[in-house]
Amino acid sequence: MLPFEFTIEGPPVSQQTRRRDRLPPWRAAIHDAAEKRWMSGDAPVEQGVSVEITHFFVGAPGDVDNIIKPILDALVGLVFVNDSQVTDVVSRRRNVAGPYTIELPSTVLTDALAAGREFLHVRVVSSSPGGDSRFL
Repeated sequence: MLPFEFTIEGPPVSQQTRRRDRLPPWRAAIHDAAEKRWMSGDAPVEQGVSVEITHFFVGAPGDVDNIIKPILDALVGLVFVNDSQVTDVVSRRRNVAGPYTIELPSTVLTDALAAGREFLHVRVVSSSPGGDSRFL
């Protein structure tokens, strides 16, 4: 259940892409990557969630705001019931080569960083009752 995290290789596809045909396969790839890490048989959570997205890029990064919607849409029905449960989103980008500091990185994140290729790290946690979610 939560917290839940996964990574997916490659550059993200923006919600604003001119090539709209790229969005359905991108959403499917996100869903598949998440499904591999989601506990088999676990139902989607029904409480409020906070989502953290970090794009570790190589070359020119995309917009941090336009990558959010396809990712959230891909998690509906698997991780959470409806994207209206998302109370907070943090989206950031970092060059995969650094510099950056990560306190207590998970194995999922360190494995992806060690590969040295472009990827996204997505982490979903329960929302704080007071609305103040701090989780990285």
